[in-house]
Amino acid sequence: MKKIKQALISVYDKKKLFLILKVLKKNNIKIISSGGTYKKIKKLGFNCEEVSNFTGFKEVLDGRVKTLHPKIHAGILNLRNNKKHQKEMKNNYFQNIDMVIANFYPFEKTLKNNNHKTIIENIDIGGPGIVRAAAKNYKYVSVVTSIKQYHELINELEKNNGSTSLQFREKLAEEAFMETAYYDSVISSYFNDKSNNIFPKKKIISANLIDTLRYGENPHQIGAIYNIENELGLLQIHGKKLSYNNYNDIFAALNVSKTLPNNIGTVIIKHSNPCGASINKNKIKSYKEALACDPVSAFGGIVSCNFKINKKIATELNNLFLEVVIGNGFDKKAISILKKKKNLRIIDASKFKYENLTNIVSNFNFILIQNQDNKIFNDKNFKVVSKIKPSKKILKNLFFAFNICRNVKSNAIVLTKGSKTVGIGSGQTSRLDSCKIAVEKMQKFHNGKNNDLLIAASDAFFPFVDGIEKLVQSGVSAVIQPSGSIKDKEIIKFANKTNTILVFSKTRHFKH
Repeated sequence: MKKIKQALISVYDKKKLFLILKVLKKNNIKIISSGGTYKKIKKLGFNCEEVSNFTGFKEVLDGRVKTLHPKIHAGILNLRNNKKHQKEMKNNYFQNIDMVIANFYPFEKTLKNNNHKTIIENIDIGGPGIVRAAAKNYKYVSVVTSIKQYHELINELEKNNGSTSLQFREKLAEEAFMETAYYDSVISSYFNDKSNNIFPKKKIISANLIDTLRYGENPHQIGAIYNIENELGLLQIHGKKLSYNNYNDIFAALNVSKTLPNNIGTVIIKHSNPCGASINKNKIKSYKEALACDPVSAFGGIVSCNFKINKKIATELNNLFLEVVIGNGFDKKAISILKKKKNLRIIDASKFKYENLTNIVSNFNFILIQNQDNKIFNDKNFKVVSKIKPSKKILKNLFFAFNICRNVKSNAIVLTKGSKTVGIGSGQTSRLDSCKIAVEKMQKFHNGKNNDLLIAASDAFFPFVDGIEKLVQSGVSAVIQPSGSIKDKEIIKFANKTNTILVFSKTRHFKH
């Protein structure tokens, strides 16, 4: 616990300040303040020392310089367990500041008036400075940056007799850095818009421009790629510059590849949708099986292999026009073969890290963020609801089908036999239409000689019996789907009537 003895308060928004002042007075915490905040505190009837009196230096430049003083920043930043720091504090007659309460000039609100001079004057300098200092030294200093935190602070001080815990201070510091990061990003965006710099090298904190692209989804659109955290871990070793659509498809391919069981197999992507996948342990067979699912759609697609690509596989790959080939490394001979196609983009993903990634989608200046749908499936996630029970092998194949299905655009239906896909229906507004497309693909490219059970996976529940009926009529013997429809009982009844294995998932997996 850290006892609060002295607090610095500098707030633009003075609402609910009375609540804080009451608890500070109750715990005998001395208050330092300046400008309008000092006047407000005095008006509310509380004792307060003005910053200029505390520092011995008057405010200057029309109040532009108030808290920018060594006595303020040393009071916040000194390490209480550092002998050298404490000696300097004593020699300079500096006092500790144990808490900073600050909120900033309303820069974002001033953007509405389009007056550049007013906008610039509302860039807060001292506020973010003392907040960052306090957040950096959270081991000893508490920092409050929002009125919404007042009740938390009051509860913390009341509970601990005027002290704060390290865990509480660390939480406040994290929120403080988010506040200053957002504040700076708004200022940066204002200047970017003013200078028409559409793709600056750093648009927001921790977002770095990797490259400006040839164009966006279409030639009349401009595009760029940023990374939010670390490097991508992808190395392009040959081919044309990657486009917006290439990146979109590469990420879709890796999203499927890296969720395949035991990190084996091959995936083929077209327009960010899987059009073939196989988890055959034999590398060349896995590619051929993935291709056989829909060789027409695979033309001009992206192949992602969860293994090192050798000469034999490279030769097979070169028999088809592809935009991108992704591998966990490449033999020298494989590279030599693939490089014969000068435009083919060759991507080494051996250092790609799949953990802790975030998906971000933006439209109309808004950003949607979510973590990835990379849940690892196990028996506990599913429930067999039909009278006929699947064997361990069939259950494993059902999981494979469901895993591919969650990476297909909704509404999604995936048909599999053994370790490979044989039909995929994607992106339809009707689940029945997706069933029809998947069946048509299967009937077009597969002659039915394979003795493995035909399995169907759906990314969400069947709202009516017609979808599963179409699948069963086409030879499907086992179905896996999420539960949750009011028609679930009818689906189960139909499965039992037709001797179909039916497995329900506890989780839905839309991909829009």
